[in-house]
Amino acid sequence: MDEVESLEKAIVEEVTLFPYNEKWPSMFEAERDRLFHLFSDDFLAIEHIGSTAVYGLSAKPIIDILGGVDSMAVADALIAPLCRANYATSMEFNALLVGRRWLMRYAEGRRTHHLHLVVCGSQEWKLRLAFRDKLRADTELAQRYEKNKLLWSNDFKLDREAYTAAKGDFIRQALESAT
Repeated sequence: MDEVESLEKAIVEEVTLFPYNEKWPSMFEAERDRLFHLFSDDFLAIEHIGSTAVYGLSAKPIIDILGGVDSMAVADALIAPLCRANYATSMEFNALLVGRRWLMRYAEGRRTHHLHLVVCGSQEWKLRLAFRDKLRADTELAQRYEKNKLLWSNDFKLDREAYTAAKGDFIRQALESAT
C-alpha cells in the first residue's frame, strides 16, 4: 500500500478501542530508539503520549509519540526524511496545524504510530505531557476518560474528527481543573 492509499484508508478508518496491551510500552521504546538512531541530531526528546502511554487504559492501538525539536523549521525539514523512514503524512492537514506537525506509520492494514512533532518545551509540549501525567497519577480521571472514550467511540465510530473533538473537550477541562 502506498502513502496515498494509506492516508485515504486512515481517514475513513473506524474508531475502535482495544483493552490495554502490555506490548504498547515496548512498541513505543522500539520506535523511539529507531527514531533516535535515524535522526539523533534532530530530536531533543521523544515521549510516549496518548492512551497507550497510560497503564490499564483502553485505546485505539496506535502508539502516540511526541517528538521534541528545536523549532517548527526543524519539524518541517524532518517531514521528507521521516516519510522515507516509513512515515506518511498529509501536507494539507499539516498546513492547518499550529505549533505541531503530524505523521503516521501504517503496517499490516492499519495505523500503528502517530508522530507529533512539536517544539520541545513549548506550550503544546507541556500540555500533552501534563495530560498524560495527570491520567497516570489520577486513576479516577483515567477511568472517567476511558468511560467517555468508549461512549464516543460508539457515537462517532465513523467520524474520527468528532471523536477527536470530544476527547479534546475532555482534555481541556481536565487540564483547566488542574490549574
